[in-house]
Amino acid sequence: MSKPLNIIYASAGGGWIHRASAEVIKLGHQAHLYSPAKNSTALPEENFHRGRPFNLACQPFYHFAKGRYAEAGYHIMFPVWKVWFKRQPHPKCDVVHAVMGSATEPFDAAEKMGALKVLDASNSHPTSFFGFWQRELDIWNPSARVSVPRRVFARANQEIHRADVVLCASTYVRDSMIYNGVPESKLAVNPFGVDLQVFVPREKPPEKPRFLFVGGLTLRKGLQYLIPAFEQIKKQQPDAELILCGPLNHADFAELYKQWKHHFTHIRSLAHKDLAELMRGCTAFVFPSIEEGFARVIAEAMAGGLPIIATHNSGATTVVENGKQGIIVPTCSSAAVTEAMLKMIEQPELCDAMGKAAAARMALDGSWAHYAGRLLKIYNAHLSSRWR
Repeated sequence: MSKPLNIIYASAGGGWIHRASAEVIKLGHQAHLYSPAKNSTALPEENFHRGRPFNLACQPFYHFAKGRYAEAGYHIMFPVWKVWFKRQPHPKCDVVHAVMGSATEPFDAAEKMGALKVLDASNSHPTSFFGFWQRELDIWNPSARVSVPRRVFARANQEIHRADVVLCASTYVRDSMIYNGVPESKLAVNPFGVDLQVFVPREKPPEKPRFLFVGGLTLRKGLQYLIPAFEQIKKQQPDAELILCGPLNHADFAELYKQWKHHFTHIRSLAHKDLAELMRGCTAFVFPSIEEGFARVIAEAMAGGLPIIATHNSGATTVVENGKQGIIVPTCSSAAVTEAMLKMIEQPELCDAMGKAAAARMALDGSWAHYAGRLLKIYNAHLSSRWR
């Protein structure tokens, strides 16, 4: 059995990093989390370091500006995070694990104490991230530009170069890193977990065809291919329904939203328990993303017993075998999405079998505890090579 590790986790956002830190503590290791988000996983207070100055600096943008201006506010106020993190005490540790874009200052601390530097790549390589998104803007909204500042991509590239380990959220992220020249030896794939107590399998597919997408409404997510695909479905299945669940936070999709809004039902946000309930009444989860890391909602939909229709670029191929837990479609192909949705409608037995296989796949090793277990193996493998 390997010795207990001391780990620093850092992210200027929220999300999965909280779950990772809480789960490794359950497994007998020590973890300290630095984050502006509130303590959402009952992490011991002595292990939680909240970046309130950054949180407070962003609040006016979140509450009053909203939408794309909220994202702009995050980037404008980011120096507050950097100053706050530098001023915090950092316990001596074995590993510093930081999310891409938030890792520069944590890596400075890691190098002073000789800790393993782990970069959590929640999106594809910055060059792919920017390029694929801008391509869609050039085609569908030529006056628009990627809303993430170029300096953020430059910072991420530097962090990739400095990292000892680049933790890839999906096989797609790994592929993008290799394509952009990152040595395969420093890459490790670990898809995010899912709360199997909240997301539980449906009993059976609904009689009325109902397809679900969950995520920000932006061209990066492939909605410009999903909605035309669903238009074709409606011609053959007039009672079919498409539900888009997520905020309209990006200007790049605003005009198309107005043009197409009569084709779908839009829900801006749902609590996890309400999303889980919605999933149980859906035929399949559809996610034709152009660029992603690993959409956690894919794992949630699988745990809910939904077959998946998604692209490799969504991260789905990390957990979905084409034809078994769902259907993998090429990016930028409305025709392929239409064909996959029709198959789910016309072959209900196949839809049910794929949904059951998806739930079984998540039950096997899809929990957050499994995620943390894989994480610790990755840490130890790279630490062992150092110690030899």
